Amino acid sequence: MDDTHGTTPLVVVGDALLDRDLTGTAERLAPDAPVPVLDGCTEHLRPGGAALAAYLAARGGRPVTLVAALGTDPASLQVRALLEPLVTLVPLPLDGELPEKTRVMAGGRPVVRLDRGSGRASGTADAARRAVAGAAAVLVADYARGAADALRGELASRARGTTLVWDPHPRGGPPVPGTRLVTPTDEEARRFIGRNTGGDDLQTAARIAAELVRSWQAAGVAVTLGARGALLSDGDSPLLVPAAARYGGDACGAGDCFAATAAGLLGDGALPAEAVQGAVAAAGRYVAEGGASTAVRSPLPDEDRGPGADGTATDHDGIELARRVRAAGGTVVAAGGCFDLLHAGHVSMLQQARGIGDCLIVCLNSDTSVRRRKGPSRPVNPLPDRIRVLRALQCVDAVVAFDEDTPEQVVDRLRPHVWVKGGDYSVEQMPEAAQLSAWGGQAVLLPYVDGRSSTLLATRAAAGRRVP
Repeated sequence: MDDTHGTTPLVVVGDALLDRDLTGTAERLAPDAPVPVLDGCTEHLRPGGAALAAYLAARGGRPVTLVAALGTDPASLQVRALLEPLVTLVPLPLDGELPEKTRVMAGGRPVVRLDRGSGRASGTADAARRAVAGAAAVLVADYARGAADALRGELASRARGTTLVWDPHPRGGPPVPGTRLVTPTDEEARRFIGRNTGGDDLQTAARIAAELVRSWQAAGVAVTLGARGALLSDGDSPLLVPAAARYGGDACGAGDCFAATAAGLLGDGALPAEAVQGAVAAAGRYVAEGGASTAVRSPLPDEDRGPGADGTATDHDGIELARRVRAAGGTVVAAGGCFDLLHAGHVSMLQQARGIGDCLIVCLNSDTSVRRRKGPSRPVNPLPDRIRVLRALQCVDAVVAFDEDTPEQVVDRLRPHVWVKGGDYSVEQMPEAAQLSAWGGQAVLLPYVDGRSSTLLATRAAAGRRVP
């Protein structure tokens, strides 16, 4: 399922923070102490905590309301400015100044973190109670600063009547009984158990998750395992959802991305397993695209937006992902096609392609392009549906649509290291092959599942015949 572009409104209840990165280069030590000197320092602000979860859920077009303690102190005003107009704010009373977390970064790695501000939610408000009472889906992003406690009664009364996801904090209270999904990290899950649990193997993680399901009276617990993915438990049968690839980037905020994506997908009607799959994929993309350092994006000019006004796809995401992976020294893989009726041959080829490099971007013919190539009866599936199906595959990191008959223009923008086609083509039939040599790229063919094609599927379906 699509993990970022749902339409069900989401209410995020939790503790907002202001996050700041001071980034520079450290190539020498100070003369008066053995500490690094940060040169060329730049400052980058972003919403943190529950505010980051709300921002990440909203930036794909989902209506999001944030219920959090915000005041009139400088940090609160900065968070408000960062969130508006993407997120509707319902403030709770704040006692003190909004907490700030500052990371000093050198060479892409944190050197030290500075915390200030001890503000906490000091009560509730009628608008906050109404927001929770009328919510179709709620995410509690608990950072142990009082917001979840202030609305615990309202959350408990709504737990069985709405989609409730709880991202817990070891210093916060437990999720209310009846929560649909709880999303602790592996380390947090062990701390919630409160005793020595042995190794870090999957059997231990499954046992901990099952115990938390029972003790919290939750429908499910998804323990996030970092680069390994996530383990989902309903108390009996655990389901491991592996990450499609391992990224070595900045993982700060990946948990907020995971929880926000899972809550949105569950609100849209996904099953828990589908929601966790989408959340694992979204968190992986978040890290691959730069993580916290690029979490807050500037508005895109119209020419950089994807096809359609409904937010189904954003071409910029694929272009930006390719740039990030190249900058990190990774390998960008791209594949092209109509992908009208997705079949086993497509999936096999895309899975193989993803294994070649560090990201896979699919270049997708638009509806008008498909009609020119395949005839007036095609495509069978319109562009938004084809994008949604492709993005649901864990092996696909981004989708970029194009209107031309062939993808040379979009390939020139992506500049992939590897361009992939199924083995039913030849390199001579690939007009993109020659242009890749301009930047040292390579066109390759991958084995194809024989006898599978969208055209053949459509013909057999119309005739009422089975695919052998």
